[in-house]
Amino acid sequence: MAIPLLNYSPVSQNSRVEGYEIPGDDQPKIYSTQNILSSTDIDDLIEAAYRQIFFHAFKSDREKFLESQLRSNQITVRDFIRGLLLSNTYRNSFYKMNSNYRFVEQTVQRVLGRDVYGKDETIAWSIVVGTKGIEGFVDALLGSDEYLDNFGDDILPYQRRRVLPSRSTGELPFNLKSPRYDEYYRSILGFPKPVLQTTLRRFTPQEQQPKAGNPALFMSMARGLNNSKPSLAGQVSTATVNFRAAVPYRKVSFPINDPVAAATVAKLKQGN
Repeated sequence: MAIPLLNYSPVSQNSRVEGYEIPGDDQPKIYSTQNILSSTDIDDLIEAAYRQIFFHAFKSDREKFLESQLRSNQITVRDFIRGLLLSNTYRNSFYKMNSNYRFVEQTVQRVLGRDVYGKDETIAWSIVVGTKGIEGFVDALLGSDEYLDNFGDDILPYQRRRVLPSRSTGELPFNLKSPRYDEYYRSILGFPKPVLQTTLRRFTPQEQQPKAGNPALFMSMARGLNNSKPSLAGQVSTATVNFRAAVPYRKVSFPINDPVAAATVAKLKQGN
């Protein structure tokens, strides 16, 4: 016997407040099969569905069979969302890489377009996952009154009332608030890796980078020369300098056998 869903009290969230503002660029775009006018519109709806459930779908993650059924009106948008939630990509990336509590939080955000009301709702849906499996949990969410009242069979789920006019910043998107892997599995997979950067790096576009011969290439060398201080000699006082000893003196010698030089020397001696 399966355990019924436990009762939990909803709390006041932005998603429960009626909006009276005029839709603008900040408001989410609503995708529905009721206003499909061309094949481009259905392509946009499918891409938005992948972003809502997977955040990003690689070529190997796409469900071609479900896309074909949706294009030919064989299934509804609600059935397409159910197929994405039960796909191998969602199982391997969300269900197997997280605990039941975290898996419930991520699925409620993507399916109902809001955060969980608290631990009581997380525990209640976790019991459903443990007793009915992922199929029973997905069917219960897609069949709930909250989902049918807000999205029905034709409207793609979206994050409801993320931005309020009275607030400068709105709520974070679900993919940023609740990453695909929790902290435990991120540490096992080796990301994110912290990078310590001690120097400030500036990005210069390629067209603005200096070419050969540009004086800017020698700027670092010029700055290095400017920073180098010349070695200064010690200060010397002029009072201690012997200028007479510093001036070179040359003695004049005359040859002894020169009579003219001998007469000149004799006159000099007589004058003294």
